Amino acid sequence: MTNDEDKSSESSAQDVIVAFLGSIEPGIKRIDTHASIVFLGAERVWKIKRAVRLPFLDYSSLEKRRAACEAELDVNKSFAPDLYRRVVPITDGLDGLAVDGQGTPVEWAVEMKRFDETAGLDRIAATVGIAPALAEEVADAILASHHRSKAADGAAWLASIGTLIARNTARFREVNGLERQAVEKLHSSSLAALDAQRPCLERRAAEGFVRRCHGDLHLGNITMIDGKPVLFDAIEFDPAIATTDVLYDLSFVLMDMLHHEQRTAANVSFNRYLARSAPFHFDALALFPLFLSIRAAIRAHVLFMKAEQNDSDRQVGDEAGKYFELAVQLINPPPGGLVAVGGMSGTGKSVLARAVAPFLGPAPGAVVIRSDVVRKAMFDVPEHHRLPESAYAPRVTQRVYDALMTQAHGVASQDHCVVIDAAFLRPEERRAFAGVEPASSVHLGLFLRADLNVRLARIAGRHNDASDATATVAHMQEGHDSGNMDWPVIDAGGTPEATRAKVMPFLAPLIAQCACDP
Repeated sequence: MTNDEDKSSESSAQDVIVAFLGSIEPGIKRIDTHASIVFLGAERVWKIKRAVRLPFLDYSSLEKRRAACEAELDVNKSFAPDLYRRVVPITDGLDGLAVDGQGTPVEWAVEMKRFDETAGLDRIAATVGIAPALAEEVADAILASHHRSKAADGAAWLASIGTLIARNTARFREVNGLERQAVEKLHSSSLAALDAQRPCLERRAAEGFVRRCHGDLHLGNITMIDGKPVLFDAIEFDPAIATTDVLYDLSFVLMDMLHHEQRTAANVSFNRYLARSAPFHFDALALFPLFLSIRAAIRAHVLFMKAEQNDSDRQVGDEAGKYFELAVQLINPPPGGLVAVGGMSGTGKSVLARAVAPFLGPAPGAVVIRSDVVRKAMFDVPEHHRLPESAYAPRVTQRVYDALMTQAHGVASQDHCVVIDAAFLRPEERRAFAGVEPASSVHLGLFLRADLNVRLARIAGRHNDASDATATVAHMQEGHDSGNMDWPVIDAGGTPEATRAKVMPFLAPLIAQCACDP
């Protein structure tokens, strides 16, 4: 019997089991992926592996599928221990097929606790959108998973990147309707980026940032349980595929947020992860175009394959095409630059910085550096801890601005975009910003103004904020002479949306269009 005949026999035998599982409970729901079939019961979920052999996995025999189920249970217990229960046999005995019966095992399934599939982040993104607070929690969950994982030898990961690119390209060359020039451009640009970033990749591997990660963090593999995002369905079929740079793991969810038109959420998660893991990843920002693009290409690859398995589902093929377009765009990022948002306390600097950052420079948007946070870090206290008045002495403030400019240089020198959120009340502070290298990058300063009563109301309404500004500080600033103001002055006394609309024309040179834009 040939390998093709073996495969056909396995698939035919599995068809009977699939029909059985689809009828074991009234109202059971079936979900198909390229590698698995999932059955959603009232309280339990059964997931079997398809009898397939693909370029990156092999479930072609019963024993291989059993091993894959056991590996899935083992891997995902660390991500979602309350979801994953056990591996159970589908048996064939005197009374026919049964789940965990007395007969001979003819298939294996992962048994999980049933959860609300409408609570997946892909569904949330498509309905109400991913709020900034949730985006921060997602970043925290991913970072926690990376902290739990030990450093691994990075040699296999480094060697695999070129293979990933080649495998994606091979698939795209076979897809009818894809523009061949775009496929080849994606291929050559990806290889060029890999070559350019190899020293950074090698350094990070040596520093311990290659770890066993989740490996498949698209939004459909993150769900809300008890009000918290939970990662599940991590890659089990090949530990090597999931053993990568942690930023490559993060890039999957950031890319998928972009695909789902959640640019703000992507930028919030990006900044949250960087801030909570500082200072370890600020020197690796140049990796994101490559990482994000490969992740989009992999998603396109998988969905094109799924579309082939069910050629009547045109929606899957269309979705794959959108991921491909995103991959092409992400590998050719726009230039970076520097933006400074200044103004007295209560003018809305931080709100504006967060609002514009998602749209500036390379995806997933600008790095936001806030003076209040930098100052707290200098004193090794939490962001919301109030500092004594001595922490705001002129010599300390000078140190804060020196640190801001150093960090801004570090970001901009990687051709990424940075937004500095600080008062910039003194001419020398604004001159320092203008002098941040690289000189060839766009430098744009914006100075916000608002009436005292508006500023006081905003300061009074702050809760859990890094700023220590009080009404007394606001009154003192009223008499401050900011000297010759050579930045555009923006009336920020209205709504945040109105302020954002006023500054966007000034930011036009740095605003990046995205294939994810509606």
